[in-house]
Amino acid sequence: MRVIEISDQYTPIAGRVLAELGADVIVVEPPEGSPHRRRPPFVDGEPGLDRSLRWWGANAGKRSVTIDVEDSAALEVLRRVIAGADVVLAGSDRVAGDRLSYSELSAEHPGLIWVSISPFGIGSARTDDPVTDLTVLAGGGPIWNCGYDDHRIPPMRGSGDQSANIGGMYGAIGALIALAHRDHTRVGQIVDVNVTAACNVTCEQTTYHWLVNQAVCLRQTGRHAYPTRSSPVQVRCADGHYATTGVLPRKPDEFARLLQWLSDLGLTEELPEAFFLELAAGRDQPVDLAAIGEDAETTAILSAARDAMRLIASHLPAKEFFLASQRRGFPAGAILPPHEAFDDEHSVARGMHVSVAHPELDRTVIYPGAPYVFGGSPIGPPTRAPLLGEHNDVVHSLADDVAR
Repeated sequence: MRVIEISDQYTPIAGRVLAELGADVIVVEPPEGSPHRRRPPFVDGEPGLDRSLRWWGANAGKRSVTIDVEDSAALEVLRRVIAGADVVLAGSDRVAGDRLSYSELSAEHPGLIWVSISPFGIGSARTDDPVTDLTVLAGGGPIWNCGYDDHRIPPMRGSGDQSANIGGMYGAIGALIALAHRDHTRVGQIVDVNVTAACNVTCEQTTYHWLVNQAVCLRQTGRHAYPTRSSPVQVRCADGHYATTGVLPRKPDEFARLLQWLSDLGLTEELPEAFFLELAAGRDQPVDLAAIGEDAETTAILSAARDAMRLIASHLPAKEFFLASQRRGFPAGAILPPHEAFDDEHSVARGMHVSVAHPELDRTVIYPGAPYVFGGSPIGPPTRAPLLGEHNDVVHSLADDVAR
């Protein structure tokens, strides 16, 4: 499966995902290199076209060729390369103005799949508006539902170029759907990814609550934005770190295990509301979460369960609370900074540490592994992101193959 990625603002993640799934992804850059190569941070803090960690992360597993699309002869080479491809990733439905477009190429190659990933979609009145990660996330909505209970504090933008990640993932999903369709029909299509819209439908409940009943979801600290306040789930643990106390118990045996945990830690006397946990443990049926606020006994039981989890967490280090919660069957967790989560023994055991050789730097770098495991088609370690124009020698051979 060959993918030609014409490097643009939102294409890298889509190309990375398809490469990770086994496609031969060739990223096409201008002779001076993709702008993504100039984005910090850089290896060892030293800028360079082959040293951007953002470039590394989003382009591992690809090959790089440089083509000056303003040059007619070079553009003709690109045309022939695309003719031999299965998928094109681009920032529009056309390249070099109107000199190369999906409508033109698809007439000659009806099986071609072209994925356009742009801020507002093809033909939008806002096509020429400048955008940043901040403006797309603000306009699309994710910023609205991220932040703290204290609304005197402004909303928050998640770090890590989330709009590019969201848009890129929708691009990869669109490509896979179009490929599945082509398997049945032998017909390609254009996939038009509007990144602002993709961000909007990634707002969890915020958008549809407004569309369905004009209710405004309020951002809440580390919790789902919702029209009404929900019970806080974060607690500071004995070591000063935070944990999330997760989903409350519902079944009688879960309440019994929670009581036993309190007893094992010698905390039962510190929780007078433990009486309600005993009440729930003696029931024949699970507690109905929908009855919170309507049935006094149910409300008291679940409030006592939350208080019990918070009390336990406050007496244990965050990591210990997480591990003990897992052993006892409660879905709770420690809130770890990214580097600690990445180096956690569970992440390592899951295969999230992948060694990738960088011979040009005479070192091996640990990359995050794939977030999925396929029993029938295992994913191998990626090759490092390509150097600028590293695979230029393949361009003409690919074009000649198509010509023949």
